[in-house]
Amino acid sequence: MHLSASAILFGQPIWDPVVLLSRFNQPVVALIALIALLLATLNTNVAANVVSPSNDFSNLRPSLISSRIGGLITGVVGICMMPWKLLADFSSYIFGWLVGCSALLGPIAGIMICDYYIVRRRQLFLEDLYRRGGRYEYGNGFNGKAIVALLTGIAIALVGLALPSLHFLYDYAWFVGFLLAGAIYYALMAGDRER
Repeated sequence: MHLSASAILFGQPIWDPVVLLSRFNQPVVALIALIALLLATLNTNVAANVVSPSNDFSNLRPSLISSRIGGLITGVVGICMMPWKLLADFSSYIFGWLVGCSALLGPIAGIMICDYYIVRRRQLFLEDLYRRGGRYEYGNGFNGKAIVALLTGIAIALVGLALPSLHFLYDYAWFVGFLLAGAIYYALMAGDRER
């Protein structure tokens, strides 16, 4: 059962802020809240959802893709993802999109934290981070052991989608992926630990 202030005030939980604001009968309150919602949405979406991917696209081929073109590509990809379908139902958004993303992000966090705090004991050689042939280049810039740990953590967390008896793995995908990928990465990097 979902409890929220909207359930108490209006008799049903309302997760969409626009629908919630439409329920207020005071025009001044609704107008101020809608302006605040508009500003917050624009600031959050531009900073979090456009700047980073536009730079990523630009870095793929700087001679062809400027930051502005990267932003346009980001917009097209965003439309192709059909976000209105995600927002049509809170269940598909929370249990589909957010939990699915957590299955991808948990293993990344587990590997990064394990690498920095356990494998490297918080000691990084900064020059080697930027040097060709440095200790962090591995095989052509990719750490194969980290990729194996990442893919394994993601796969195990997503097994819950295919097997109903293991659905708890998907329900707790971030934690499952975080712990498994971190442990697998630690085991694979046993011989590479810096002294």
